[in-house]
Amino acid sequence: MEAENSRVIAISGASGFVGVHLTRALQHEGWRVVALSRQDFTGSATVLAERLQGAGGVINLAGATILGRWTPAYKKTLVESRIGVTRRLVEAMAAMPVPERPELFLSTSAVGYYAAGRCHTEENHIPADDFLGHLTRDWEREAWGAKALGIRTIVFRLGVVLGSDGGALKQMLPPFRLGLGGTIGSGAQAFPWIHLDDLVTAYLAAMANPTWEGAYNLTAPEPTTNAGLTRALGAALSRPTCFSVPEFILRLRFGEGASVLTHGQEVIPKRLLEAGFQFTYPTIDQAVRQCIGAVTK
Repeated sequence: MEAENSRVIAISGASGFVGVHLTRALQHEGWRVVALSRQDFTGSATVLAERLQGAGGVINLAGATILGRWTPAYKKTLVESRIGVTRRLVEAMAAMPVPERPELFLSTSAVGYYAAGRCHTEENHIPADDFLGHLTRDWEREAWGAKALGIRTIVFRLGVVLGSDGGALKQMLPPFRLGLGGTIGSGAQAFPWIHLDDLVTAYLAAMANPTWEGAYNLTAPEPTTNAGLTRALGAALSRPTCFSVPEFILRLRFGEGASVLTHGQEVIPKRLLEAGFQFTYPTIDQAVRQCIGAVTK
């Protein structure tokens, strides 16, 4: 991405937890960020294409939160915010003259792509055969449409993003601070995760390295479980973690959506490691300590 327009990036989902931090990092590196709003996706592909004019790349972070009660209406929201937005971005790029198209399309997916209860790499895995698995596969299928246009396409399959000022950790901390934290169910389910700083660094590396292409697991290299996360939070906060939340309570609250909390996949970032990517926070203890420390400063 060495052309003049290589310093302009369009981002969907720029106002979200990850999007805000990634935008800040890109601007610090001298990029001009074009933040795409919901309104940008209500018109035709031609109108959206005008918003992408001059951008050397497009980063797709859009997607409604997956944690919730998956009613038929909310499932529709999950589908539209992922599959619909991605489809519109690809259609907009297709509507652009070939020389003016972005050079890079970096789209988001999730580790929900993989079946629970197993260890997965990008090359050796079993796809999940449930709502979330089908959602992520369809989501990715739309993203690969950019590759057919001759655009370098990357899909990052994200684990749970841990940061000090938002995301999942912000919701977990209150009960743990009160000494009321604990495992979900047995706690034996895998907990695929990544520290926000490593996530941002990976996005910047993907943009800078033209050899990166295809699907990458964006998870920490040292897997853990829900019990491992619980122990790390208790140690960082110096609080007991003797409580547990029975799975049936979560099913009453979230219905089918409770599977996000009660099931997990062990996911290894094989392709990132092979590319020489260096994680600043490879273990859950390091990541949680940093996040807690940042909150209490």
